[in-house]
Amino acid sequence: MPPLVAAMISLGVLGAIDTYITATVFPVPVWVTFIAWASFFACGGGQRGLLKSIVSNWTGIIIASITLLVIQYGPGSPVFVALLVGLGTSAMVLVSAIPILNFPPAIVFGFASFVGTTAATNTTVVTAGINHPTLVAMAAMLLGGVFGLLSEIGTTLLAAKKPVAV
Repeated sequence: MPPLVAAMISLGVLGAIDTYITATVFPVPVWVTFIAWASFFACGGGQRGLLKSIVSNWTGIIIASITLLVIQYGPGSPVFVALLVGLGTSAMVLVSAIPILNFPPAIVFGFASFVGTTAATNTTVVTAGINHPTLVAMAAMLLGGVFGLLSEIGTTLLAAKKPVAV
């Protein structure tokens, strides 16, 4: 089948499964899984793209967690918050010098997904337990990356040329 149709079927079916899983079995923000899924493809796909995407996304989450932790205990002024976010942004650019992290948008995807997860789950960086937004965002990004790989495999299998029987 044509690659576009194969991708449409693979991603459509897996998108429905992802949405069902995040709504029932594994309650993480579905939009974070979709961001990670896109990050997988942006990082080149395949096993290498999966590793690069997850490491980059998680790096952004860690930088965001540290940034929000310092903000949590700081003076709370807009200037302080802006300076801390600026430092977090600088940290994301700096770590992109590491070869596995050389696609800064994937780091930003993690940072933004963490911040959004705190809002979506009504938690803060000092929330204790399994619902800590760092863990939730990391789990969601891992799940999304895996769905990216599965959709790539599914697309390849569906688009594969079948031998013609003689």
